[in-house]
Amino acid sequence: MIHRADIEAHMRALLAGHGCLDAASEALNARWGTTVQKGTLSRRANGELPWTIQDVIGLEDALGRYPVTRMMARRMRELAPGDVIAASQAVAKEAGEAVSALMGAALSATTGQRAEAIREIDEAIEALQMARAALEARAAAADCREV
Repeated sequence: MIHRADIEAHMRALLAGHGCLDAASEALNARWGTTVQKGTLSRRANGELPWTIQDVIGLEDALGRYPVTRMMARRMRELAPGDVIAASQAVAKEAGEAVSALMGAALSATTGQRAEAIREIDEAIEALQMARAALEARAAAADCREV
């Protein structure tokens, strides 16, 4: 599940990747031929204005990093019914990332690392729910074949 805080954290990280708001606004203006001001980006980063699709695409493309796009793609990805092997792989990946983020949060306890750990835990829970659905779908298909 995507949370607003996740999007905002990724977008702030993309802004930081540009070094300053002036550089980020220049990247957006060059990409889209617009006149985005650094004040607008500051208001978006502080949650006063929403991020636009153009902001996401422009900032990601300029850095060659795609955290928001990847998060949205994960949201749309669905396992084929009964694909328990793929579900197991997803659980292992997400659970490992959750444990790693949890350890990092325990050691530093910064707000950003706690938010990251919570996001990773949510992704692990989602992977487990998808694994359960895949297993149940496989069981239902097997029950149909036995009849």
